[in-house]
Amino acid sequence: MENDPNQKRTLLFLALCFVLTSVYLTWFSPAQPPPAPAVATADAGVPPVLPAAGEKAAVPPPPPQDARVRGPDAESRAEAPLRTFDVRRKLVHYRFSTEGAGLASAELQGEKNREQQSLSMAQGWAQLVGKDVPHAPQMNLVLPVTGEPLPFAVVVGGDAPVPGTLRYTAEQGDHRITFVGRTESWEITRVISWVDEGYELSSTLTLRNLTGHSLSGELVVPWVRAIDPAHEEKPSMFGGVGNVSDSACFVKDSYEHETVSDKVETKEKPGPVSWVGINQQYFVSAVFPVGGPKEGKCTLTTSPTERRAVARFPIAVGPGQSLTQTFGAFLGPKETELLGAVPTLPANREGTTPAPVHLERAVDYGIWAALCKPMLWFLKACHGFVRNWGIAIILLTFVVKVLLVPLTHRAMVGQEAMKKLAPKVEALKKKYPEDKERQQQEMMKLYQEAGVNPFGSCLMLLIQLPVWAALFTTLRNSFELYGEPFTSHFLTDLTIKDPTYLLPVLLGVSQIITSRLQPPALDPSQQRLMVWFMPIFFTAIMLHYPAGLLLYIFTNNLLTVLQQAVLKRILSRGGEAPPGAPPGRPPGGRDKRRADGLKPALEKGK
Repeated sequence: MENDPNQKRTLLFLALCFVLTSVYLTWFSPAQPPPAPAVATADAGVPPVLPAAGEKAAVPPPPPQDARVRGPDAESRAEAPLRTFDVRRKLVHYRFSTEGAGLASAELQGEKNREQQSLSMAQGWAQLVGKDVPHAPQMNLVLPVTGEPLPFAVVVGGDAPVPGTLRYTAEQGDHRITFVGRTESWEITRVISWVDEGYELSSTLTLRNLTGHSLSGELVVPWVRAIDPAHEEKPSMFGGVGNVSDSACFVKDSYEHETVSDKVETKEKPGPVSWVGINQQYFVSAVFPVGGPKEGKCTLTTSPTERRAVARFPIAVGPGQSLTQTFGAFLGPKETELLGAVPTLPANREGTTPAPVHLERAVDYGIWAALCKPMLWFLKACHGFVRNWGIAIILLTFVVKVLLVPLTHRAMVGQEAMKKLAPKVEALKKKYPEDKERQQQEMMKLYQEAGVNPFGSCLMLLIQLPVWAALFTTLRNSFELYGEPFTSHFLTDLTIKDPTYLLPVLLGVSQIITSRLQPPALDPSQQRLMVWFMPIFFTAIMLHYPAGLLLYIFTNNLLTVLQQAVLKRILSRGGEAPPGAPPGRPPGGRDKRRADGLKPALEKGK
């Protein structure tokens, strides 16, 4: 292969395309269920089978692990019936169980609080022509693991363990349920309360030592979620961005999380625990000490079939004494403003202000946070006026395009100059066919005299990469954009792929058009590679990526074509830079001088 700038530019362009793909798939994990004839759960959760309210159920065998420790009164526990209590709030429908005084179900309400719907291509086209498609089920944030304590259950480890399978008596009142349990060593009273609005719960737990000696151990707060590996998708180049959930906690001012792998992985983090729970793509279920972080540790465990996040807090209770601890729980969407307001629950002492929980850190933008946060702010501001997130993304494209006008204008002027220099470059290659070093020297001299940067177009792609990555990450993590449509029939969810594949095809066509506007390669095979293969390859990669990202790139390509047409007309008339260039530049300024600089170079080559 000949060593010339055009070939280097081609290789650099190919490398940047692969860098873009690697960036997406290395740091981000957007959620997209695999296509299915019907609706699949957004995070591969396994719905539990539970008794109806007030029903009895078979007693499961007590699990053997430390979080499911067994006491000497195991047989007496079986005497209490298993009952469930349904609580129907405006935003969440709960089901509480007398087993462990835990939470058996938490089904979010509202049109947006549904599982992410994966439509087949046939369903996408049916929706496009106005036919109805099945609605996705409501998101259930509590999917218990068989044999494990229920999420939010009462578990005590140490000298006198309290297992998560302990049966409680319960009484339901106005906006509260009181659970009472007893072992040989403890009397446990738990009051779970709530208000009509919001996604929060409050739990006041009292442990009374019934023995004549001090008891010490750990108060264990478990949160587990069952996963169906058949419906959990990891990121891949052509398969989408995945739908993996994390076990997560916020300890010692640091967000910790553990992502699933092919084997069981465990991470332990000691320190003041602010919250612990399961972080899904657009939803989070977490428990936190009310009044501020509490010294302890969190243990995060992941496996292909479950996610487990457990907080442990040391306790010591004297003979006949009691210990009371208040916890809050949040089960809802990862809306930034909503998470920042947690907790709205009162602290233990009257007149005190609840300490911040920092649950907003569950929205993890990673290395792109500095771009994602202002980008989301701008999109929300635009949405406030136009009431459409797709149009807001188009407006974002316009703004970014305007901000980059000086750079794109310079690059386009260089491209036009490269086209005019192409015959002279070809003449130099023929003049020095065997001396590659002399050939490169003469071409660089020709470029310098004409004021042309042969890598200008690659620079523009490099500048756009962080914007694409930031928008991708924003779509991947922001509940504000989750499930939002461009129209009621086309691109009905901007955070997942277009099931009709119309937008990817239009994107591919626009990529071919913009590629044809680039300076032609001297080698016909390189020209075919740049004009046909690269757009098709890029389109294939983007087939399963969020429609909002494709909408941005497609709009950007249209604006690029328009900008190139305007620039050609200006240069053909010998005019100045288009609107948006720095003011105060006289007609026929730097850009015209750059174009005029071609003349001596061209004359010299004759």
